Amino acid sequence: MRAFLLASSMLGLLALAACDDATEAVRASVSVAEAMNSDTTGYARAETIREFTYPDDHGPHPAYKTEWWYITGNLRATDGTDRRFGIQFTIFRSALTPDTSTANRDSPWATNQLYMAHVALGDSAAGAFYNEERFARGAAGLAGAEADPIRVWLGPVELAGAGSLAADGTAPIRLAGAAEGATYELVAEPIKPIIYQGDRGLSPKGEGLGNASYYFAQTRMATTGTITLPGGEVVPVEGLTWMDREWSTSALADDQIGWDWFALHLDDGRDLMMYQLRVREGSNSEPFRKSSIISAEGVKTELDPSELVMEPLEMWTSEAGAEYPIRWRLRVPSQDLDLTVSAMMPAQEFDATVQYWEGAVDVTGGATGTGFLEMTGYADAIDASSRPVPS
Repeated sequence: MRAFLLASSMLGLLALAACDDATEAVRASVSVAEAMNSDTTGYARAETIREFTYPDDHGPHPAYKTEWWYITGNLRATDGTDRRFGIQFTIFRSALTPDTSTANRDSPWATNQLYMAHVALGDSAAGAFYNEERFARGAAGLAGAEADPIRVWLGPVELAGAGSLAADGTAPIRLAGAAEGATYELVAEPIKPIIYQGDRGLSPKGEGLGNASYYFAQTRMATTGTITLPGGEVVPVEGLTWMDREWSTSALADDQIGWDWFALHLDDGRDLMMYQLRVREGSNSEPFRKSSIISAEGVKTELDPSELVMEPLEMWTSEAGAEYPIRWRLRVPSQDLDLTVSAMMPAQEFDATVQYWEGAVDVTGGATGTGFLEMTGYADAIDASSRPVPS
């Protein structure tokens, strides 16, 4: 699920292809539903099972409307202080039109591809959450994506191959992130093989043909590097990260308002992915749920949605007035899992075009571990007249 459909907000809010400035920041606030109301006619859709090939599928798929390279993780300082950090790295690609040709475009600035980067760093010891959103055209070297060698970038935000591509498509990656004066330089080495979510990589997001994404993941990567805090302190770190790759031309259903998405690294070596698409109060539909668990050996098991229990236990209200559940009970009886998932710290709301909560979490109960939680749609319930005025 991950950053499913956030990139679509660019289409309704930006006209970068006609702007004089190469990069712009947009401080408008829109709902998830508003972000999804753009036309999808003419774009390729995820409708059938396909064969994944590498390195090609690490690169861009411009015939599809949206695409994302997404990494989250939990890191600890190795300088003896044992400080905890949560990191988020996302680059989205979004197409303005389904025409992928560049014929009759003489200007080096001409492109129908837009890029958006979301980078965040949570520092639990300082109680600080640094986050920043960037936009750029996919032209003139400002932003782009390449498959061979692997490279995806937007200004100082970059994902690149950091070693040889394995026969199964796994690849070590280098991450460079920057947000509000905080930066990180990390290298992530895959521990498990690539996992294909859904049915062999075709991951449904609702009812209807094509309402799906192509989705593969490197769910457990050993990660080392450095974090530089806004004051200039450099902290060596190590931990685990999770990378998702998805591309799609899809939309939320009329009664869907947002989602709750969990990616958990359990200390026994298993990885758990679970999400639900929430529906409006009074809807006749049920939340759309999916989950899979990956064994310590890297074998994926798709779980029966009917057995999944996702119960909010504690709420937190952000400065903007959005109420988010920051402690959950997750149950999967067939896996003998009864977990409590709690935020590393409450204040991990990403202040972007589409406001959402994205942050590091701890796992206790029937198993222990760490992970990441993304929650969207909660800020949409705030009366627009009561929202703080963007600076």
